[in-house]
Amino acid sequence: MPIPANQERATSPTRGRRTHPGLLTLLFGLPALLFALITWQVVADGPLIRLDERVSRGLVAPDRASELLADLGNIQVAVPVLAVALGYVAVRARRAGGDRWWLPVAAAALLMALVPALVVPLKELTDRPGTPVVPPGTGYYPSGHTATAAIAYGSATLLLLPRLRTPLARRALVAVCAVLVLGVSYGLVRRGYHWPLDVVASWCLCAVLLSSLWLFLRRTGPPEQPR
Repeated sequence: MPIPANQERATSPTRGRRTHPGLLTLLFGLPALLFALITWQVVADGPLIRLDERVSRGLVAPDRASELLADLGNIQVAVPVLAVALGYVAVRARRAGGDRWWLPVAAAALLMALVPALVVPLKELTDRPGTPVVPPGTGYYPSGHTATAAIAYGSATLLLLPRLRTPLARRALVAVCAVLVLGVSYGLVRRGYHWPLDVVASWCLCAVLLSSLWLFLRRTGPPEQPR
């Protein structure tokens, strides 16, 4: 028996939300490929690493401002910001009703928990030493602070975006997220806590993770506010 058009729309929340294959390649394929390339160069001590070290020498200039920016990627700073966003979204979603109101919040929390589960083994595998301005040691690749900032601020942004009513508010939120992540990244490199490629690799890794969350939220989250 054919389903009426109005009933089909009501029972198909993902209708009209198909993602173009080219966009999927851009969101997943390119970051994953770049991450694999950088990781290979780190493990093999390839020419890209020597270039990275030269770039670092030109950028490092430790100061108080760069240290404060780097601190925005601390777990003690970034995770509470995400927790506030999770709490707000959970309350709003619970009041709106629905059987699976908790799924977006749970997905974002799980993604945050995945950061150390992915980054720590990679640090042990690559065993990359730090820059000359940090104490001798290894395990600097990829940057955990960058990953923490990107996932915490990025996940909070993805959860809050559909609940903002105007394009200006949404653009402002995305801009704030970008400024925070880029600020942390700049602070880490400028202070000498990380080589530039440590940070870039974390961007690539987090691009894949946040793209996965974005696709999940498109299917389970609330519809975006009208423009």
